[in-house]
Amino acid sequence: MSQIAITDARERLASVVDEARREPVYLTRRNRAVAAVVDADVLAQLLEDAEELADIRAVDAAWAETEQLDETPIPWEDVKRELGL
Repeated sequence: MSQIAITDARERLASVVDEARREPVYLTRRNRAVAAVVDADVLAQLLEDAEELADIRAVDAAWAETEQLDETPIPWEDVKRELGL
């Protein structure tokens, strides 16, 4: 993990970006990390993974609600047939 003060990062932006292609670079203010520079491909993968995790959590919540209400889920094939799909 690499850290650099924001004031220093301004002077070395090109090298900070180069370093971020290998590992995240944390920008600090008063010795506290306040932001990070990461490779664009890494960020894209993180966002994709976060979306996938949100979907998984939504399914888990739906199943928990179904169990809590003691409901029986409608089979997907029945839903498709009802919608004409």
